[in-house]
Amino acid sequence: MISNAQREALAVLAEVVDMSDDVRLGQLLAHLGFLGQDQTGRTLWDIDDEQLLAALYHHRAELKGQLSSALPQALDLAAGAPTPATAHNIRQ
Repeated sequence: MISNAQREALAVLAEVVDMSDDVRLGQLLAHLGFLGQDQTGRTLWDIDDEQLLAALYHHRAELKGQLSSALPQALDLAAGAPTPATAHNIRQ
């Protein structure tokens, strides 16, 4: 029987996959293994479901941060505002 932590981890994993462009599932699992090992000192094989869930939450927060910092720049591009790179070229 699947535990609540496992069910939640699978749901968060699905969210993370949706947020990750051009990342293969194996790459994502390897990254989660590195995060889990960094946070716990234990390999992916040995971490508990709750610890994996914590690594998933951590990675999801990182992705949300990247997306939220990219959003203003994307809106500027859509509105035709110069980006820092193009603003530099305009000034020259």
